[in-house]
Amino acid sequence: MKRNVLSLAMAIVFGAIASASPALATEPVTKEVKITESSVMWKAYKVTGSHTGVVQLTEGALTFEEDMLIGGNFVVDMTSLIATDLEGGSKAKLEGHLKSDDFFGVENHPSSTLVFTEVKSTGKNSYEVTGNLTIKGITKPVTFDLSIYGSKATAAVKVDRANYDVRYGSGSFFDNLGDKTIYDEFDLVVDLVF
Repeated sequence: MKRNVLSLAMAIVFGAIASASPALATEPVTKEVKITESSVMWKAYKVTGSHTGVVQLTEGALTFEEDMLIGGNFVVDMTSLIATDLEGGSKAKLEGHLKSDDFFGVENHPSSTLVFTEVKSTGKNSYEVTGNLTIKGITKPVTFDLSIYGSKATAAVKVDRANYDVRYGSGSFFDNLGDKTIYDEFDLVVDLVF
């Protein structure tokens, strides 16, 4: 009987010690994005219509703790910006204009970056992400929804170009533009494979 009581007491003590010891934290895992299999599409709007195109990632990574997204960072090659809704001279003219100082000034600012600063789970495989987006050397926060399915992630990001001193045709900077107005907000649809 004494032995059983002693065994029970030892089990309680060791059990208490074991439960008091912190669980081993899992190390965050960073997964590189497969650049050639991922895409960033843009769509910009004006009074008389819209334009669409793509821009290439230079590098990117998502960071996970267990299966939960906790971070990410991306670099975009602004010199790769192309229009997909036009052909020939019109296409070349639009691309040249977008790369000029009127818009993204890619000669002086060949890269844009996005660094996640906060990630909140909003449901199974869904997150609300806030990050610092840098365009033309200007950094501003953006918030967007991101979904992850297996080794793929998708996000739709709305960007206000006025925040990045992209002024051409913007009603935020110029009056009386009429049907020449180009809306400040443009959309990015991002599909990532990692």
